[in-house]
Amino acid sequence: MSALVQTFETKRAVALLVEPLESKLRATRECIHSFDPLSDRRWNAFLEQNPNASVFHSVPWLDALRRTYGYEVVAYTTNGRSEDLENAVVFCRINSWLTGRRMVSLPFSDHCAPLMDEQSGDNFLDRIVQEELAHRHSYIEVRPLTQFPAGTSSFYRIKIEYVFHQLDLTPALETLFCGFHQSSIQRKIRKAEKHGLLYRDGRSEALLNQFYTLFEQTRKRHHIPPPPREWFLNLMRSFGDGLKIRVAYKADRVAAAMITLQHKDTFVYKYGASDPQFHRFGAMHLLYWEAIQEAKRLGLRRFDFGRTNADQQGLITFKNRWGATQSTLTYARYSLSGPSTHFFDLYATRWKSKVAKCAVSCLPYALVSKVGQMLYRHIA
Repeated sequence: MSALVQTFETKRAVALLVEPLESKLRATRECIHSFDPLSDRRWNAFLEQNPNASVFHSVPWLDALRRTYGYEVVAYTTNGRSEDLENAVVFCRINSWLTGRRMVSLPFSDHCAPLMDEQSGDNFLDRIVQEELAHRHSYIEVRPLTQFPAGTSSFYRIKIEYVFHQLDLTPALETLFCGFHQSSIQRKIRKAEKHGLLYRDGRSEALLNQFYTLFEQTRKRHHIPPPPREWFLNLMRSFGDGLKIRVAYKADRVAAAMITLQHKDTFVYKYGASDPQFHRFGAMHLLYWEAIQEAKRLGLRRFDFGRTNADQQGLITFKNRWGATQSTLTYARYSLSGPSTHFFDLYATRWKSKVAKCAVSCLPYALVSKVGQMLYRHIA
């Protein structure tokens, strides 16, 4: 009898301890609020004070996504409308007749960390996934910058991995230069200067035309359609002085071009293009070096080299040689379908991508751009 009483008392004590926790978790689950970050005045203030907020959370980036592709932008938080934001995760709803309905955080973005602490992250994300999959989305994808709690144990989850590089700009400029690979980076920068490559930057229509022409050619070479030109126009309008087009010339020819974005204390390399005829002159190396020097003059702390596909070893090596720190980006997709179906969907997506690349390689330049205009909003 005493053993039964002791067991009962133990269970009761555990229940008393667990009940408040369960109550708190239920409250978290029940108090998820959605809002439009483009019209909610709390969003900018929240991003300014959150150290994990990146350029991809920013109003200019979200605004360009909505203007160009017509996506509905929605954010979720546990805070009521009259409260300051303490946590949030932002998505785009993609409703495509070609590729289905899904939610992505965020399309065409290298990373977009859920802005919440790890302790509440599981339950927060679980609730969002549960509600949105009920709306017949085929899957929900999140793209954290660092490892995020798995959560959502009641849903099927698949991981997609990329490589990410970021350069710490806090050392002196001379120290940074000495940290670059001697023959592959330092020598190429000096070669660009020796051969008199001309550097220009700004955000004019003329520079955009030069960038986009070369960008089309580069994408064609890699059998990938480019984003529509309207996307870059909208980025320019949204970011203002926070966007810069950088172009290197050999005589009167455009040798290389890139677009960088500035957000808080970070420069982000987002798009680049080059002419293979001028690779030996270090044109792209010159653009990176000019951007890094400008970032140092502005007192920025990081240079974001962006994501790389895990099988692009040459590009990974190139970024490593700038002294950048390599890490892994792990995207997570959640769905209601079984694991075998989910893996088949991912395989089918990759197979379709290969077929599309083969088809694009046969198209003339003018048609490649048209394909990008028609299809880009469907492939995010």
